[in-house]
Amino acid sequence: MEHEGPSRTALAAAYARAYHQIADRPRILTDPLAADLLGVSVDELTELGRPAADRPDNGADLEILRLGASDRPRRLFLAARTRFAEDRVAAAVAAGVRQVVILGAGLDTFAYRNPHPGLRVFEVDHPATQAWKHQRLAASGIALPERLTFVPVDFETDTLATRLEAAGLSPTDPAVFVWLGVVFYLTPDATRATLEYIARRSGPVEVIFDYLQSADTDEDRAQLQARADRAAAVGEPWFSYFTPDDIAAQLRALGFTDVEDLSAANLIAGYLDGSAEFEGEPPRALRPVRILRASR
Repeated sequence: MEHEGPSRTALAAAYARAYHQIADRPRILTDPLAADLLGVSVDELTELGRPAADRPDNGADLEILRLGASDRPRRLFLAARTRFAEDRVAAAVAAGVRQVVILGAGLDTFAYRNPHPGLRVFEVDHPATQAWKHQRLAASGIALPERLTFVPVDFETDTLATRLEAAGLSPTDPAVFVWLGVVFYLTPDATRATLEYIARRSGPVEVIFDYLQSADTDEDRAQLQARADRAAAVGEPWFSYFTPDDIAAQLRALGFTDVEDLSAANLIAGYLDGSAEFEGEPPRALRPVRILRASR
């Protein structure tokens, strides 16, 4: 991405969370701040949510944003992955954890509606993205919580461990790392380096992240390639794919002993009380998408 603000895919995820508030019942995630942070009205969200056939073609850039809102399966997953992470944070807080790190925070709003007194939130992102977010927070009147710390990290010049510890993250106290919508934009080596840093911490730790599974059929490979091409067209190419067995083996080799890995369709179904949202095979767009949590 060009570092002049959030990535287009981060914007798309935020639009999806915002549109989810007005379009979907039952609602999986309650996020009343998503639209305010974006600075969009209900009418503007509704326009983005119109079916593709009813909209003019305004290029790949805007289409990425519209896909976030108008594609219901993808929208439900983006809401569900955030809910899953926040549920895991709530469980960790109940067990005594008092610090959470959101890697690649983008337009995430958890810190501004954090229901857990005493929980410190560290938002990690590129300095330019954080500057843009500061502007949007000020413009929308969203207050900065006392227990929020912005951690600007330029991975070309900075070290994550150094920047987090300088920001006040305790290396020995338990922590949860939330890492959503990032891994597929990193090389496998970069992904492993971050997981190694998390695993090296001396205190108890949990990490939650989503990833893309390699396609098994020609049809799925073609669909996955088409999505990758759309992301590359706005300057955000995908670099990594894993199988559940491969990523679980990597995590266990790093010392993680408890690994839970869910398909996108199963994650959504769990939050919709098992309703038959997807009859038969899950939508093709969701087939490669998975989310997991790992702890030690």
